[in-house]
Amino acid sequence: MNIFLRELKANFKSLLIWAFIVLLFAVIGFAKFSAYYGNPELLAILNDMPAALVDAMNLNAFNLTTVVGFYGLMFSYFALILSIAAAMWGSDIISKEERDKTVEFSLTLPVTRARLVTAKSLAALVNCILLLLTAWGAILYGASSYAPESGFNTYVAISMLALFIMELIFLAVGIFLGCAMKQYKRVGSIAVSLLLGTYILSIMAGLDKHLDFLHYFTPFSYFNPSAIFRTSSLDLTYVLLSAGIIAAAMAGAYLSYSRRDLYI
Repeated sequence: MNIFLRELKANFKSLLIWAFIVLLFAVIGFAKFSAYYGNPELLAILNDMPAALVDAMNLNAFNLTTVVGFYGLMFSYFALILSIAAAMWGSDIISKEERDKTVEFSLTLPVTRARLVTAKSLAALVNCILLLLTAWGAILYGASSYAPESGFNTYVAISMLALFIMELIFLAVGIFLGCAMKQYKRVGSIAVSLLLGTYILSIMAGLDKHLDFLHYFTPFSYFNPSAIFRTSSLDLTYVLLSAGIIAAAMAGAYLSYSRRDLYI
């Protein structure tokens, strides 16, 4: 428990920074939405954009002059921000012990390596949940000024579940990299590079129907905001695939960290 509380305290400043970024993005997003709200003439700008890009970015899936539509567009950006935060917390919470030369102290504690990983992972999980709640609150508050359509709160709630699953995926992958990689100085950059690579894959998958198979390789394609809005549910196939990725990454983290030599 002491390790858990220590990690919460150590990462509190980082949580505040990411929360500020989320709040700032929400404020800027809804400020921009004020120009679209009830003004369909502005949608004409989509006619000047390449059709493939419009499809890839889901710009034609929603009516951007409505709160639901504009939030559907913002969903992918919230997913990117929250996923980057989760990946960085996951990769850093283990590797920093070697980076900061505090691993020797951690190893002297009367706990196993597995319990160490568990305590640190739970602390990172709490940060992810708090950041998600911050985004949820900011979205509901920002939308309240525009009399959102019926069903908006339900749509946001289901989409928050999707964002949480995405957070868990990249948190688990980050933890695995932090536990498995000997080059601890590169863990964070590799975790974020991997995340951005999957984000680019999701865009590529939307550009051409022949690339639909790429959807299985990128969590950013698992939960389409327009599909969530239409069905008010998450695709069970992708939920199970996400669970498999999370379980495999965490199992790999525990196994690799228990066996590898640590740099003191």
